[in-house]
Amino acid sequence: MMKCKVWVAAAVMATAMPLIVLADTFTLSSTDVQDGGVLGQQQFANVFGCSGGNVSPQLSWQHAPADTKSFVLTVYDPDAPTGSGWWHWVVANLPATTNSLPAGAGSDVSRLPASAMPINNDASMPGFLGACPPAGEKHRYVFTVHALKVEKLDLPANATPALVGFMTHMTEIGAASLTAYGSR
Repeated sequence: MMKCKVWVAAAVMATAMPLIVLADTFTLSSTDVQDGGVLGQQQFANVFGCSGGNVSPQLSWQHAPADTKSFVLTVYDPDAPTGSGWWHWVVANLPATTNSLPAGAGSDVSRLPASAMPINNDASMPGFLGACPPAGEKHRYVFTVHALKVEKLDLPANATPALVGFMTHMTEIGAASLTAYGSR
């Protein structure tokens, strides 16, 4: 009985306390893709039966943790029918001075900072692979920028998204995401 009273009191206190939103929250945004929105035809693949533009969206981030030394960018589809999701785009070793990528940076390495390391996506191609969910399915596409406490990840040239993910999570000090949806 006592545990129940304590829990109720804690719940009442939690709902009575004001929600504090920090002005400097690490955020990711895009002029091409809205969080909770739908991917445009430009962000769809032009392979596997899809006929999109295969153009990575413009991305911007702000208010990364002060001690950020580099970033990793990932685009992941957790709904892909693979048992492990699908990595559409992974870029490691973005310098801490980077706060945006232009549209198309996923297919044109000259639009990435010189130190950036494009990782092969799950189709074994470096760069961005647009959305292409099976017909009749709606998938989530999670764009995430990870702030790291190291200047670069020491990765082999043939690093997989899973290896980058492991090393990222071992050195991550913050992350910002946006999720968009795609269907056909």
